[in-house]
Amino acid sequence: MKKKIRVGILFGGKSTEHEISLLSAKNIIAALDRNKYEPVFIGIDKTGQWLLLDQAKCLLSGGRVTIPKNHTPHVTMSPQGGGKIDMVNKKPENRIDVIFPVLHGTFGEDGAIQGLLKIADIPFVGAGILGSAVGMDKDITKRLLRDAHIAVGKFLVYKKYEMGHIAFDTIQKRLGLPFFIKPANQGSSVGVSKIHKQKEFASAVKKAFTYDTKIMVEENIRGREIECSVMGNEQPVASLPGEIIPKHEFYSYDAKYIDPNGAILKIPADLPKVMIKKIQRIAVQTYKTLSCEGMARVDFFLTKDNKIFVNELNTIPGFTQISMYPKLWEASGVSPTQLIDTLIRLAIDRFDKEQKLKTSFVG
Repeated sequence: MKKKIRVGILFGGKSTEHEISLLSAKNIIAALDRNKYEPVFIGIDKTGQWLLLDQAKCLLSGGRVTIPKNHTPHVTMSPQGGGKIDMVNKKPENRIDVIFPVLHGTFGEDGAIQGLLKIADIPFVGAGILGSAVGMDKDITKRLLRDAHIAVGKFLVYKKYEMGHIAFDTIQKRLGLPFFIKPANQGSSVGVSKIHKQKEFASAVKKAFTYDTKIMVEENIRGREIECSVMGNEQPVASLPGEIIPKHEFYSYDAKYIDPNGAILKIPADLPKVMIKKIQRIAVQTYKTLSCEGMARVDFFLTKDNKIFVNELNTIPGFTQISMYPKLWEASGVSPTQLIDTLIRLAIDRFDKEQKLKTSFVG
């Protein structure tokens, strides 16, 4: 009998998207082909404590995880490489064949965990260090896309030390009203505010800075919200696009995850074939420009005069019951099980190619 591939499902984390990560992980685990893969549960609680097996399962199910004082960590990752994860009080060491990070937001989607896994010499699903870091930072994302002649909305960026010099009048002259204020490095619309008048401004700036030391102010683009899933390494492909029709004023965190009627998802989107092809082409171009690998979801605005603007890219998209990334692939003929299988294969293929690269120079 062929040995199963051991997949470490890494979920939770210290970010504001911890709970969304748990929901995504459950669906990935459910879709995993148990004839080919053996899941290994690895959870990270909100304090940053890494948990394994039973404690990880308890975290995943929403139970209370009690960690004794003087606790020896249950999970350590060896920087010596070889894909080994030590499990205290279990077997001395167990090899993980590949890690599937389901860590949305900071500390999981920003290149931090990708760097750790690369040092530990473990294959992992999704973008590498550069693609993750670039995709997480909306400021860098938009600058790179703009330089690649991919249309993005007008934006301004401010650092926290500039807080006393951020003027509503200046922004209004540059971007008009309404405009959006958001942390530069967050996802799921966390910390995002839509500004219609000056009295909303100061509190929105303060709120955004509680989540990041850099904020972005963006113009409001009136248009349909279109999303497209992309998958692949050297030759990425795009799914059919879908449309999000928010019932709230914009696609906020509440509209995404709290209010069951917060938005209508049209999958696939009602678009002419020519427009579908154009959106898919720009999605793949965006993916390549930002050095993505494995998977990503590209979000667009489509205006009434058929102009396409890239809003942002998500390198670890949600896998919840209402998440667009898996739903768009399913509408494109790829089942959740096939999707997870392909993403794992892409991770292993990339790792195998990287292992063949020389790491020393002999003249």
